[in-house]
Amino acid sequence: MQTSKAEARKNVWVMWFANFFIAGSITMVLPFLSLYIETFGNFSDAYVQTWSGWVFGVTFVTAFICSPIWGKIGDRYGRKKILVMSALGLALSVYFMGHATSVWQLFFLRLFMGVFTGFIPMSQALISTQTPKEMAGRVLGTLQTGSITGSLLGPLLGGWIADSIGYAATFQYVSFAVALSAIIVFLGVHEQQVQKESEGEKSSYNTKEVLSHIVHHPLLLMVMVVSLFVQIAHFSIQPILSLFVGELHGPENLALFSGIAFSAAGLGNLMMARRWGEIADRVGYIKILIFLLIMAGVVYLPAAFVTNIWELVLLRFLLGVSIGGIIPVRTAYIRQEAPLAMQGEVLGYNTSLRFLGNIIGPAMGGMVAGAYGFSMVFFVTSGLLLLSGGMLFLVLRRRKPVFNHASSH
Repeated sequence: MQTSKAEARKNVWVMWFANFFIAGSITMVLPFLSLYIETFGNFSDAYVQTWSGWVFGVTFVTAFICSPIWGKIGDRYGRKKILVMSALGLALSVYFMGHATSVWQLFFLRLFMGVFTGFIPMSQALISTQTPKEMAGRVLGTLQTGSITGSLLGPLLGGWIADSIGYAATFQYVSFAVALSAIIVFLGVHEQQVQKESEGEKSSYNTKEVLSHIVHHPLLLMVMVVSLFVQIAHFSIQPILSLFVGELHGPENLALFSGIAFSAAGLGNLMMARRWGEIADRVGYIKILIFLLIMAGVVYLPAAFVTNIWELVLLRFLLGVSIGGIIPVRTAYIRQEAPLAMQGEVLGYNTSLRFLGNIIGPAMGGMVAGAYGFSMVFFVTSGLLLLSGGMLFLVLRRRKPVFNHASSH
């Protein structure tokens, strides 16, 4: 039985709150992760900075490996169960972080956490398969705003709570908030077994068949490759943004103005994610993806020439406006292109590529900035986004010489 529009709307709002709690809770601990490491001993600044990078990044390594596995299990046994397991695994790992007594313990707990980090992408897979095709973009855009809102509020609340009750206690309180997400999903989401959408569609696929489907659909493959490039581009500036803000504004209130620069992109993302999804439902997903990639590339470029903090904040906001539509529109396209019984695994591979971008991006940005200066990072990132839009356009043109609505879906 196909999920009704009313049931789809109920599911998406339940998952909105679950994603809000997950994203908000996980990002709560990020502002003081390096400060927490300092409490384990009398370490040098270089030691703390090095281990902060390793502790932050190791989560994405295991997430990169595990995302397709969870996607395949979700396709076979149901995504709601996987979401509940994921939230409980995250809650457990975060709880024990509050009891860590050494950097190595924290490192391995963050490594373990990565096994369960695919909650938000898996929620997108659940909602996409439970949502009628004609409203997929709008619904996934709405879902996206939940995680964005949590990500915006999490670091602010995390810093305040940690100052009030201490780092270790904050980890333990965060774990309860993550566990609440598991309860919300368990009680609130009604996952129906979705029927086949075409006569020849199978009820299950093995990994070889899934990979063959991706390879034999060049546009789908290119959309997934673009996911990697977008994450590399978006994360390339993350490790040096505070330093760049300091160069523009000086040391006065540096944390505050760095926070404003970070949050500006999130605000633009929040305002436009649902809207881009609605537009893509009408106009076509690939057309909008190409437009957003080119827009993001164009917006990134002038950041290399800014002379004050407010110019950077404005460009970061416009970047968020463009980047904000890419995730829901990309997921909605996969909803159209992949058979329902393999969507979790396809989205799992897509998520793995995103996590790989999360690993490559900061490393690339730091190296480029160190060798050639901050401006070169913006040049490289802009070029990467424009290249992504151009490649997607060329693959679409090779498939269909003339744009039409169907071709862009």
